[in-house]
Amino acid sequence: MTVGEKIVMNETGLHTPDFPIIPFIEGDGIGPEIWQASKKVFEAAVEKAYGDSRKIVWKEVLAGGKAFDLTGSWLPDETMDVIREHLVAIKGPLTTPIGGGIRSLNVALRQTLDLFVCLRPVRYFEGVPTPLKHPEKTDMVIFRENTEDCYAGIEFEAQSEEAKRIIEILQTQFGVDKIRFPETSAIGVKPVSIEGSERLIRSAIQYALENGRTSVTLVHKGNIMKFTEGGFKKWGYALAEREFGDKVFTWAQYDAVKAADGRAAADQAYEDAVAAGKLIIKDRIADIFLQEILMNPENYDVIATLNLNGDYISDALAAQVGGIGIAPGANINQNTGHAIFEATHGTAPEYAGLDELNPSSVLLSGAMLFDYIGWNEVSDLITRGIEKTIANKTVTRDFYYLMKDEAAQKVSCSGFAELVIENMEEPFGKAEA
Repeated sequence: MTVGEKIVMNETGLHTPDFPIIPFIEGDGIGPEIWQASKKVFEAAVEKAYGDSRKIVWKEVLAGGKAFDLTGSWLPDETMDVIREHLVAIKGPLTTPIGGGIRSLNVALRQTLDLFVCLRPVRYFEGVPTPLKHPEKTDMVIFRENTEDCYAGIEFEAQSEEAKRIIEILQTQFGVDKIRFPETSAIGVKPVSIEGSERLIRSAIQYALENGRTSVTLVHKGNIMKFTEGGFKKWGYALAEREFGDKVFTWAQYDAVKAADGRAAADQAYEDAVAAGKLIIKDRIADIFLQEILMNPENYDVIATLNLNGDYISDALAAQVGGIGIAPGANINQNTGHAIFEATHGTAPEYAGLDELNPSSVLLSGAMLFDYIGWNEVSDLITRGIEKTIANKTVTRDFYYLMKDEAAQKVSCSGFAELVIENMEEPFGKAEA
């Protein structure tokens, strides 16, 4: 049995040993069969890329229904301790207990480990059924804030004593008169901080610069929520100009030039910035943006947004390119190195044990994991294997019934994984041992 080592965070960033220990949560419902299929792909890709010189040492930790059945806890302290100690983990979909005092196990993991970036890359794979005429134009990376906004979970039930007290304070001490039905109103609090906004936007800008992306769009509802969502926009522009200097050009700078020297001068400043290869920092109101991603997706690249907006945007974009069954995701604290890569879909208990559903969400989340730990050759193999398998029209039931193509062949979850392995191509040179 291979003895593994921990991934560590040092002053230069993440350090990955040749035999890293990676905790995994197999998930509930369809989770176990999707995990087993994905694990085979991951191990095959590592072997193909590195031979015997590198290997993943998997370590199972418990959460969700399996954890409750075995330990009586939906999210055991040991699970959090192990992930905290080993930094990087991967998980399948989890059941959230009803009436168990936990709004979402996924949210609990993100909040507890302060995984402030929810990272969702969205792109099209040739052959995936889609309602769009030109799905290939959709290629965006979403940085969704994870720890603030509505997901902080600060709310009080209607007609509770807490809600009554807060409403009374708002009315008597702050002169609030816009609560139309105070006797029956539930109350929620939406915290949005400068620090929380800046670290999310900073991560998005750094990602865009490191990966040759052309723009970062701040998506918000600042026209209505001027001091929270509007603050997010304002603080984002200020951060971009303060910390990234001549590497970026912001719409705030455009407006300043326009106010001082007119539209023609502002247009010229923008054109000069694009010609110089500067990263463009812009913004969009959330409802307008949901139109834009359908009508003009090619105009958007990296997205930075708050939690609730990001929830809607991520799923809407996923629907444009095949649905959440093929959408990967990660929750990351880039300051500490902690990261959990996860399926973005649900547990689908009605299909559990049937070996029918698409493992691509976990597969592509795994590809993100391998990129994160610096094993890019493995990520490339997984991605190319998926691309070729789908392009060959050998797909799981979700895509098969949507394709309506006589040439399409329906395969099982495990069968899809085997085809991905067969369709892997050699990377451009193997890493040194």
